[in-house]
Amino acid sequence: MLVVVAAYMLDLLVGDPRWLPHPVVIIGKVIAGLEKFLRRVAGSPLSLRIAGVVLAAVVVGSSYLAAHFLIRLAALVHPWLALGLEVWLIATTFAVRGLAGAARDVLLPLSRGDLDLARQQVGFIVGRDTHAMDAREMTRATVETVAENIVDGFVSPLFYALIGGAPLAVAYRAVNTLDSMVGYRNDLYRDLGWASARLDDVANFLPARWTGLLLVAAAWLSGRRAGEAWQVMRKDARRHPSPNSGIPEAAMAGALGVRLGGLNYYGGQASFRAYLNESGHPPLIDHIRQAVDMLYLTAALAVINGLAVKLVFCSLL
Repeated sequence: MLVVVAAYMLDLLVGDPRWLPHPVVIIGKVIAGLEKFLRRVAGSPLSLRIAGVVLAAVVVGSSYLAAHFLIRLAALVHPWLALGLEVWLIATTFAVRGLAGAARDVLLPLSRGDLDLARQQVGFIVGRDTHAMDAREMTRATVETVAENIVDGFVSPLFYALIGGAPLAVAYRAVNTLDSMVGYRNDLYRDLGWASARLDDVANFLPARWTGLLLVAAAWLSGRRAGEAWQVMRKDARRHPSPNSGIPEAAMAGALGVRLGGLNYYGGQASFRAYLNESGHPPLIDHIRQAVDMLYLTAALAVINGLAVKLVFCSLL
């Protein structure tokens, strides 16, 4: 448990320095290499679906085993080295500082009226088209991204770190990376990426619901609309196309009193997302700052709540 707290503090203090190697980069290269190989040997839709299962199993399994092996190897040198390595590995699965920084990178040019730079910064954190976005759409996209990524950027890896330490947290990050690289519902990845997308849905199922409750608690503690966050989450989360992302987005929409969802464009194609908290007003630029505040408070509550539950559970064993 102290390892998890240390990893959380490390993420808050330094985030992901570019000069340090990052496991996600290695995982991404493995996924890209395996995808090329599997596409060469799998020609039919059925064989691609089977290859998708193989891809997910190999990447997630090897990520878990690599982290486990490295920690065991470090322990042979010195226990403190193993401890430090585990702290660092878990910290690389957290992204509170990075997510907050990415949101502020949009907030600052928006506040100055520099829409071109703001569009460039939004493009780094969303998959939708950004070249024609106005300030209101960029603000909405940023608030939605902060809300959604509270789950896979912190609560989910924390959840798995508390259960299985660094190896399980790194395995979760492999699941999430697979989904971000191949888990698309388009012609290119519909067959190869289906297993990765479903695995990501399963892995985030419990953490997303935990996040929703934490966001309601964060809204209450910060004097925001806790009751509305709870009501919007219960009423509107299911309207989101993702079984998990709608929960934190709906809770955030209710807590801030804003309306999320609406018309997005992907590769020039229009895609309408159902409104979350339809009676709310469109988010203003300051709501980005408020969403970041909710991110930090929710992360802190997740650590406190997670450690408390684990202490109770351990005391019962």
